Amino acid sequence: MIRALFTAATGMEAQQLNIDVIANNLANVSTTGFKRSRADFQDLLYNTLREPGSAATGTTQFSTGIQVGLGAKPAAIQRVYLQGDFTQTANPLDVAVRGDGLFQITLPDGSLAYTRSGAFKLDSTGSFVTSDGDPITPAITIPAESEAISIGTDGTVTVQIPGQTTPTQIGQIQTVRFANPAGLRAEGRNLFTETETSGTPQLGTPGQEGFGELTQGFLESSNVSVVEELVAMITGQRAYEINSRAVSAADEMLRTSAAIVR
Repeated sequence: MIRALFTAATGMEAQQLNIDVIANNLANVSTTGFKRSRADFQDLLYNTLREPGSAATGTTQFSTGIQVGLGAKPAAIQRVYLQGDFTQTANPLDVAVRGDGLFQITLPDGSLAYTRSGAFKLDSTGSFVTSDGDPITPAITIPAESEAISIGTDGTVTVQIPGQTTPTQIGQIQTVRFANPAGLRAEGRNLFTETETSGTPQLGTPGQEGFGELTQGFLESSNVSVVEELVAMITGQRAYEINSRAVSAADEMLRTSAAIVR
């Protein structure tokens, strides 16, 4: 009976973590480039009271064993890299990746981070930066006298300089991809950093060799589906409730057993 108490408690803890993940997904439903997460669980060890296939008699075997599980545990929280919907902004500095690829950002300490959010701005020097002021890599700087900015599907950045008849190319936005993007470490602020399990970043040109194309004037929305998350939340809430009832049932059975010896 005591076993049931602890087993049900692991189920409650698992569903609490599940609700935490769902809550974070819902909180970021409007976050540009956000990728939803999913909690994965595993069953715990088993108490084996009888081994499957053990001898029943001298000539027969038990076709099944007797194994009692000890509950559940978190196995992973996996980020799902499905494409989010595009939102048109008409802002020439907004860029969305249509397909595979992340933008490369240089942090203040000189290290690199990666993001799907293409909501770029210009700093005082005309450089492409994130909302936190971190520059894109390779660096792109817009001349102060520029009248128009154009970003091609391959990341080519051109501007129109007064007095010149043809646009001037000033740089090219490149993207990176990873063998296992789910292994990236989320740092907050829409940024990810490399880990051993993510693999090394592969730098490439948008639209070539499997890299996604860029679309100017659009932003990639969060890939969180509110309806799916609400259904998952209801399911998790009910699972938590049922596990709590299992705790109550085990407690009631213990109370009954204790009353017998009085």
